[in-house]
Amino acid sequence: MQATRGEQSAFAETAEGTLIHETAPFGIGLRCPRCHAAISSLICSECGFQFQVNCGIVHALALDRAAHYSQFIEDYEQIRAAEGRGSDSDDFYLGLPYRDVTARNSKQWQIRARTYDSLLEQVLKPSLPAGGRILDLGSGNCWMSFRLALAGYKPFSVDLLINRSDGLGAAEHYRNDLPGLFPRFQAELDNLPFQSGQLDAAIFNASFHYVEDAEHALREALRCVRSGGMVVVADTPWYSRQESGKQMVSERRESFLQRYGTASASIESMEYLTDERLQTLEEGLSIRWTIYSPRYGLRWAMRPLLAKLRNKREPARFRIYVARKAPA
Repeated sequence: MQATRGEQSAFAETAEGTLIHETAPFGIGLRCPRCHAAISSLICSECGFQFQVNCGIVHALALDRAAHYSQFIEDYEQIRAAEGRGSDSDDFYLGLPYRDVTARNSKQWQIRARTYDSLLEQVLKPSLPAGGRILDLGSGNCWMSFRLALAGYKPFSVDLLINRSDGLGAAEHYRNDLPGLFPRFQAELDNLPFQSGQLDAAIFNASFHYVEDAEHALREALRCVRSGGMVVVADTPWYSRQESGKQMVSERRESFLQRYGTASASIESMEYLTDERLQTLEEGLSIRWTIYSPRYGLRWAMRPLLAKLRNKREPARFRIYVARKAPA
């Protein structure tokens, strides 16, 4: 679908007849996802790639990359729908992550809520003033973008899913509670459609474990933030042993196959973190992680010990990892 007249009006014609990008609709300079040229309109003058805008969502996937992810998106949407990851009610979305009115995934949302509170109070507020521009990477139904907007930040949502229950389309549920809806982009996490150095922070929102190349995805996020800006990895499972992570992946795929008829393994994702993987990223990108450990309660803290006593696989743990982009 082509951009509508209203969406195209965001690009004004200068006296010289060239198109310039006005900041009102997107608030960010775009980069062609195919040839990586900086562009000032919806069409790349270098390779001809055209951004499509549909229902306010900017589609920034080249056709070959859309084909690459098509099976993953189909499987993922099927599983998420079966897990009850959506609702017809605005109240469901407006309550996240603090309240799951469907009660289908309340325990997971409790974890998300404590992570978000820790992220906001320990990471963002101490170093990023209101008005800071933040990429919400893997935003899903955009709950974090909504919360960041309420906190006074300027979020930009990025995800592969665009459906109205669990993807970027679900942001419509927040429209009446915000002065203006934040920009949304369907794009790859390791090929972001933004010019370099424009953002104050980029947050992998329970999404880093889905990337295919961790170093490349992290490098891409660092490219998009300004000097001194931060990249955050939140709610990605961490294991003390590589074997535990491999066992988790095997168990999950078997469970998905039995319950949903698909192992959801059409692309090879990173799946989990270990200290060894974190160290490799530090060395490859010349960064240093600052690690925060949200408080999830005594019962959660006891899980590793109880698993050991019961001779079970160690459970995943969640921490917040923050890396700063070195000054130029």
